[in-house]
Amino acid sequence: MSSLDNRERLFLLEVARRALIAAVETGKTLEVSSRDLAGSECAGAFVTLRRRTRLRGCIGQIGTKQSTVEVVAYSARAAALEDPRFDPVRSEELRDIEIELSVLSVPERIEPRQIEAGKHGLIVSRGWQRGVLLPQVAVEQRWESVRFLEETCVKAGLERDAWKQPETLILAFTADVFSESEIRNRFEREPSVR
Repeated sequence: MSSLDNRERLFLLEVARRALIAAVETGKTLEVSSRDLAGSECAGAFVTLRRRTRLRGCIGQIGTKQSTVEVVAYSARAAALEDPRFDPVRSEELRDIEIELSVLSVPERIEPRQIEAGKHGLIVSRGWQRGVLLPQVAVEQRWESVRFLEETCVKAGLERDAWKQPETLILAFTADVFSESEIRNRFEREPSVR
């Protein structure tokens, strides 16, 4: 996965913010250009919404044919209105919402012993069941690799030790993770990036 530069990150965060506002205020999806960044294929992206540091929604897409810009716009709307764990975001919450983006590398098969908590995100699947956890979840929860793998199995609706069974597919990816406050701070410290 090619790393995004600060301008590209800022652009994607602006798309996510505009999509979030459009979703909450009109219920519609923001129309965006299908232009992609850095000429790279989009392996997937997730939009995480936090309100006063608490999770408020997180939705993404993996293995899509859409551009990164389109995936971010779609996922921002879905995180605001369609995350089944939360009520839809309300207008009065918008000013308190912090947006974090995770732009993913192409998922690849990985052996359990190769998993590095905090570096890898995981996709565990068996049949129609699939669970996905982003790399930052292991860090936030202070999970070691085996626990991270077990929790991804649970997210898929499988037994904790399903990863030990040969019919369980384990894929890993990395993510370029950045948030509005992080990018804003970078621009304030490094005026030359404008």
